[in-house]
Amino acid sequence: MTKTIVTGVDSSQTALAAAQKAAELADGVGAELHVFSAYSIGASLPLQVAKSNNMGPGTSTAYQKLTDGYARAAQEVADSVAAVLQEAYPSVTVHASAVEGAPADVLVLQAEKLHADTIVVGNKHVQGISRILGSIARKVAAEAPCDLYIVNTTQQ
Repeated sequence: MTKTIVTGVDSSQTALAAAQKAAELADGVGAELHVFSAYSIGASLPLQVAKSNNMGPGTSTAYQKLTDGYARAAQEVADSVAAVLQEAYPSVTVHASAVEGAPADVLVLQAEKLHADTIVVGNKHVQGISRILGSIARKVAAEAPCDLYIVNTTQQ
């Protein structure tokens, strides 16, 4: 049975550091690596755009173009990180995907779908005051359907 590792990325250096650790782990245990870039459009759109022409958000042409743009940008991030990882770890099979949703939710849901063995996240926003307000690592830790590896990205 193939082992599966899941990680999430954005365009930050800390996300790349966590993804590199995920690839290193995948290489060490002979696992496939799935790199996800989450995107969300609901909170970032003005209500006027979402409700243009008195239609629901899914029916507006402008809204659809904006949604497609967010999805493309997230896919480009996932593909770029996957290319870096593939070059550094040529024996690892790396899959890159963009998925709509909050980052922690995407990681947990995709790990469930893939029957992942491990989720790898960075510890960005786990320190200081933001640890009280929550973080991706904290939420994933509470809901993960598998092992969780938290990479120390603060020292990067």
